[in-house]
Amino acid sequence: MQAPELMKRIQAGRAPAVLDVRTGLEFRQGHIPGAIHAPALKLLFKLAKFPSDKSAQLVITCEHGPRALTAQSILAAYGFRNTELLEGHMAGWKKAGLPLEK
Repeated sequence: MQAPELMKRIQAGRAPAVLDVRTGLEFRQGHIPGAIHAPALKLLFKLAKFPSDKSAQLVITCEHGPRALTAQSILAAYGFRNTELLEGHMAGWKKAGLPLEK
């Protein structure tokens, strides 16, 4: 999903769940409004919060992409099939000047 489209959906109240798999420090420095903090390692051990509905649409992001791709694979192993990566990830979100929540 592209960042501007996600922002429009957030503003309209129709946003999918956004999983931010960055570290706690990165997340606290600013994240997509309403994002769920779910570090990739915690996802692996099912210690992170994530939707229980395996058909729910999930948008996954990290800073540049590798951790999000890993998280997407982990979620697929848990049976989640409606996942996608945020294009440009957080670096792209910030570059576009989109709002951050702290």
